[in-house]
Formats: sequence, structure tokens, C-alpha cells
Amino acid sequence: MKLWDKGYKTENLIEEFTVGNDRELDMHLAKYDIIASKAHATMLESIGILDKTELEGLLSNLDKMLTDVENGTFEIAESFEDVHSKIEYDLTQELGDAGKKIHTGRSRNDQVLVCLHLYIKEEIKAIKDQIKELFDLLIKLSDTHKDKLIPGYTHLQAAMPSSFGMWFAAYAESLIDDIHMLNAAYKIADQNPLGSGAGYGSSFPLNRTMTTKLMGFETLKYNSVAAQMSRGKVEKSTAYAMSSVAGTLSKLSMDITLYMSQNFGFLTFPDELTTGSSIMPHKKNPDVFELIRAKCNKIQNLPNELLLITNNLPSGYHRDLQLVKESFIPAIESLKACLTVAIFALEKTEVKSNITDDPKYDYIFSVDVLNEDMKNGIPFRDAYKNVAKSVADGTYKPKRELDHTHEGSTGNLCNSEIKEKFKKVFQS
Repeated sequence: MKLWDKGYKTENLIEEFTVGNDRELDMHLAKYDIIASKAHATMLESIGILDKTELEGLLSNLDKMLTDVENGTFEIAESFEDVHSKIEYDLTQELGDAGKKIHTGRSRNDQVLVCLHLYIKEEIKAIKDQIKELFDLLIKLSDTHKDKLIPGYTHLQAAMPSSFGMWFAAYAESLIDDIHMLNAAYKIADQNPLGSGAGYGSSFPLNRTMTTKLMGFETLKYNSVAAQMSRGKVEKSTAYAMSSVAGTLSKLSMDITLYMSQNFGFLTFPDELTTGSSIMPHKKNPDVFELIRAKCNKIQNLPNELLLITNNLPSGYHRDLQLVKESFIPAIESLKACLTVAIFALEKTEVKSNITDDPKYDYIFSVDVLNEDMKNGIPFRDAYKNVAKSVADGTYKPKRELDHTHEGSTGNLCNSEIKEKFKKVFQS
């Protein structure tokens, strides 16, 4: 069944090419089309398009469909073009004319749009909840291992003393920036496009304020053309936020793969979280974090991919926009999977102690030696040259007792302040 059926049959090759994998992807949107259809039907009754009996029948059947979606028994057969045609067909089979009236005053364009807006809002909430779980874990690990020093690196050269407390908390605080991005994307999605029709409104006296309230949107996208122009833009805005989260996870995964290697040996994971080699018996490979890194790097390309699909399209709907779903929805599932696995694995992190006692890390304390000289009255540039000379002539002696007290240093992580900042941003 096609919502645009005019009585003739489309060539199979054309139909297969234009439908693509909409049926599979639309399973993610079925819940939201039902929610939107309930709001639309309620509004249609309020303006006299449906009577109370017709509305009751539609709402009852839509609720049954929603239960099927939640139970995993809802299916979109190959005879249907998409979820929208499936739902309308089932309503018509059950209710006759009332089912045929459900599409009054709307287009498949604003149906898809409102589904995407509702879907994005819920998925952003789900991603934020996962980020909160990861944040809490990172802060816990930071507090647990705050006194365990590790070398900090610049240019991949051992540079200055850091700590596991500092390292874990760094990624925790970085997640706050990602939440800011997600909050911005949520604001863009939290605008009701339903009622914009094919992009130019309707001659029916639709009550768009009513459907906005029924679906829980903060506001509506008032201008019908602007509503249609949000197709692709709302996904792209969300993709930038997802890319920010993915960037944090990718960098964390890269650190972990380095720190697990024998050259570093800073941390490890239980055997059951690693994989082996088909030829080398000793191998414990960090495949989980390598895959998180790769998947998140792929997600970081999503904004560019969506940009190339949507760039230079004029206002109004174009079929190019169908391809956005093919990249966007799987990317959301991939990001959630990466967060789930990262949390699961990090909970079992095994951190090494006394790492910086190794003489090869003696020089990471050179700045502390320099600063100690300055505290004794030697000007910075002279102290710098003195320490450099001691390094060169072999008389340098490290100062391993750290006295770092400023906010955000190894001795003053400010984790409580970071937790408070996260709380404010998360709830905004």
C-alpha cells in the first residue's frame, strides 16, 4: 500500500529503488507515528472532521498498535511502502471510513518530520542517561585512584606528572561539553512540525497548538515552510552533538589501547574482556576499545555525510532527504552501543600502582624541580637553565613529592565542583 496510490502500478525496479530500506528503519519510528496519529486524530475531532465515536475507535486501535510495538510484535510487511502506510491501512481495515479520514490535513512529509522530532527527543534523553552513567563511573574511578601517578604526555613524549584521578576526571568533565551539544540539539527537535503538510499548510482549520501540547513539544515550528526546512537540519544538529560524544569516547579508547600496551602497562582488563591471537598465544588484545574508537570515528563523519546529502537543496521537500535516515538512525544505535560497552568494560578496569617510580620517568618531575628553585628566589629563566644543565650533565635529581594544590591539579581535582557542574547542565 502507498499513501500516494492513484490506481496504477509502479515498475518493480523503480519501487525497490525508491523504497530502499524504509521498512526496516521505520520500525524505529513506528511508536512515534502512532503517538502523532493519536494527537492528530484528537485534534481532527475538535475541529469537526471526526465524530466522538470515530475518535474513540481510532484511539483504541492506535493504542493496540502501540502495545504491539512495545511488545515487539508490530511488523511492516513488504506490501507496505513504510510505517505510515501500514498504520493507515490497518486503521482502515478495522474502522472503514474513520481510518480513511486519519490523513486529513496532513502529508507524509509532516508525518515523517514529527516522527523524527519525537524520536530524536527520546533518543537524546536516552543518550544523556547513558552519559550520566559513564560520568558517574569516571568520577568514582577518579576518586578511587586519585593518588596513583602516571606520566602526562605532550608530543607522545613523557612530559609532566599526572594521575589516574586527573585522567578519569578529565574525560568526565569533557562529557559536560557533550551534554551542552545534546541540549542544543534537543531544543531544535523540541518544535512541533505537524500541520505543516507538504510544506505549505492546509485549508483545514488545524489546531497546531493543540497537537503541540498533546505530544509534549515545548513549542511549534510556526512557519510551514520553515517546518519542512527542518528536515535534514534537525538530524544534522543532532549529528554534531553525537559527533561530540563520539569524539570523547574515541579519544578515551585511544588512551586505553595505549595504556594497555606493554610499552606503557598502566592498566589492564580481565581476560574475559580481551581477545586473543590465532597465532600468538600471549596476546590480550583491546578489541573492544579499538572497535569503539573506529565506530566513534565513523559517527564523527556523520555531520559531513548529512551535509553532503542536504547541501544546496532549495526549500521544500526533496527525495534526497530519504537517505538521511539510512545514515542517521543506525548511527544513534551505534553510539548507544558504544556507550553501553564502554561503561561495562570500564567498571572492570585494573589500574597499576607506582608507575612513575620507574627511573625512565625521572624527567617528568623537572618542572617541579625548577619551581622549587624559583620558590628559593632563583628567577625562572635561570632556574630553567640550571635544570636543563643538570639533565645534560647527569646530575639531575627528580622531586617526586608533588605539591600541586591549585584547582584542577593532581592535588586538587575539584571532582565535587565537576559533579555540580554536570548536574546543572544535565538538568537544563
